[in-house]
Amino acid sequence: MTEYRHEYKYQIDAMQKAVLRLRAQGVLERDVHAGEDGEYLIRSLYFDTREDRFYYENEDGVDPREKYRIRIYNCDSGRITLECKAKARGMTKKTACPITKDQCERFMEGVIPEPEERISGKQAVMFGRMRLLNLRPVVIVQYTRAPYVGEAGNVRVTFDDAISSSNAIGDFFKEDIPLRSVLPAGGSILEVKWDELLPSFIRGQLELDSLQWTAFSKYYLCRKYNCYGGVRI
Repeated sequence: MTEYRHEYKYQIDAMQKAVLRLRAQGVLERDVHAGEDGEYLIRSLYFDTREDRFYYENEDGVDPREKYRIRIYNCDSGRITLECKAKARGMTKKTACPITKDQCERFMEGVIPEPEERISGKQAVMFGRMRLLNLRPVVIVQYTRAPYVGEAGNVRVTFDDAISSSNAIGDFFKEDIPLRSVLPAGGSILEVKWDELLPSFIRGQLELDSLQWTAFSKYYLCRKYNCYGGVRI
């Protein structure tokens, strides 16, 4: 697998999602981590500089750029991951390392904790970079994801629904938090990721050439339309 991957995002409506999800099931396998309904919940805590550098870089289409987040699945604090997502030349690369709940709670307070010795050098590098940038937690992004995978091209296709934001950073681990939807009713984001080549039968099955491509990230949308009135704070 290549270090950087292609990643394309499309904004779709409820009818498109229903059709395309059926089409995806015809050519791809359901991700083994999905639940019985084929989905799981993703909640991420995003960070930015005091000047909101990452927000404005996304808005301006700066290349290269990066962003940092802490991610949990199904509100389970037993698996917490710190991630850096870098974008260059239209491709993306994700670097990740596990962190403890105690470390996460320090991050939630706006403090970059010291790396633990038993963790690999990735943690030291990422913590150091976050400290250098003086990052702070700014918003929670939550959505449900239906993921599908294919061996050809190492393809991953995901349907992300109920994309919502929250400023209740101190409640990151709670199941119920105040949320605000950032897309029109029934709106979803289709993401398609692959290594070097996207097989033509998958592109054709998903009718990608006819969809509405979007450059904005979920982080950008959730900062722009947060849970306190629809303006960025």
